[in-house]
Amino acid sequence: MFDGLSDKLDSVFSKLRGQGRLSEAQVVEALREVRLVLLEADVNFKVVKDFIAAVQARATGTDVLKSLTPDQQVIKIVREELGRLMGEGEDNQLNLAASPPVTIMLCGLQGAGKTTTCGKLAKKLRQEKRKPLMVPADVYRPAAIEQLKTLGRQLEIDVFDSDPQQSPVDICTQARAYAVNHGYDTLILDTAGRLHIDDTLMTELEQISAAVKPHEILFVADAMTGQDAVNVVKEFDARLNITGVILTKLDGDARGGAALSVRAVTGKPIKFVGVGEKLDALEVFHADRMAQRILDMGDVLSLIEKAEASIDKDEAARMEEAMRSEGFTLETFRDQLQMIKKMGSMSSLMKMIPGMNKAMKKASGMQVPDKELKKIEAIISSMTAHERRNHKLINGSRRLRIAKGSGSRIQDVNQLLKRFTEAQKMMKKMHKMGPKGLKNMLGGAGGPQLPF
Repeated sequence: MFDGLSDKLDSVFSKLRGQGRLSEAQVVEALREVRLVLLEADVNFKVVKDFIAAVQARATGTDVLKSLTPDQQVIKIVREELGRLMGEGEDNQLNLAASPPVTIMLCGLQGAGKTTTCGKLAKKLRQEKRKPLMVPADVYRPAAIEQLKTLGRQLEIDVFDSDPQQSPVDICTQARAYAVNHGYDTLILDTAGRLHIDDTLMTELEQISAAVKPHEILFVADAMTGQDAVNVVKEFDARLNITGVILTKLDGDARGGAALSVRAVTGKPIKFVGVGEKLDALEVFHADRMAQRILDMGDVLSLIEKAEASIDKDEAARMEEAMRSEGFTLETFRDQLQMIKKMGSMSSLMKMIPGMNKAMKKASGMQVPDKELKKIEAIISSMTAHERRNHKLINGSRRLRIAKGSGSRIQDVNQLLKRFTEAQKMMKKMHKMGPKGLKNMLGGAGGPQLPF
């Protein structure tokens, strides 16, 4: 997520770090480079101009330049202005307090991911104890209706039985009546898109809006399209008066132009971001947290929220008890891996830890690719329960059997056991140190040390 933008900004700010007092000329030069970085990221020119002006006005003040840590003060100002640019402190919550069924209409161009986003949003709302009904209203794209029905079966969420021979307006009207009569409190309309804006599409969307009077009209935009997405949002807003934006594919090679421009140019808040292909990869957008991610400051709050939403408390308590009674074994390590997998990819989770993204890039040994974790889990799962609880039992013949059973090499098994032995020693050392010693250990030597 914004790796290219983060790297370039870090390169600019690294020139300011550790220099003691800064001159106004140094700050102005750094901001000139920031300006170029943002323009390369396809951020709107006027947005960049206003942003740099705001940062410069604050960063060249006497209080900053004469402070003991002027470099940190400048970066702090950039973070705050990035957050303000993306709508920090403004209300971007869905209007779910209206009389049911609350109707949410998704619109946008073809290929932005509206149908998948419809499923993701429905799942998120169900987790909030709502009863959503998804409505496939795209009668033009082949198999669009069946795609949403397939998603509904995967999620075990009801989908309105749309008839492709009907008009989208009739489908949405009938779906709303059906929702009222069958106790659904949320209606999500998956409308048709086009490869480009045309009057036929916009007229149809206007008719749907007039017929069902949605409480939310959310524009689904592909974050990888940069400034183009912002221009399209403006066109849709002029005809539909959208209430917010959902940015998809933010886990891809998104340069950042859409995320940093859309709020400032359109005045419409970003409400959600899609951060993966899985149906739980939809996050509520927080401008301040996104600014921290862009500046590689991590996002601990989102990490905690993911853990709370994904990890069962009883399961966590059981694992803690196993750790206390048996110690750190391959069995408990595998259980931990399986628990973490529920939260998302390991690489995305590690980037939420402050400084970890930079550390992973500097030290290749610290990288924990998800494919490697799958291999580790396969190797551990090929062991017997006794071997997982006491890895010292694993001799040469057992290693050969484990390697064959997991589809890996004996070298892979040996490497895992070697690393696990080192990790086990580290866990014992950390336990003896206590909280204070653990804090020093994690903060020293250039950052957190990973056992794997």
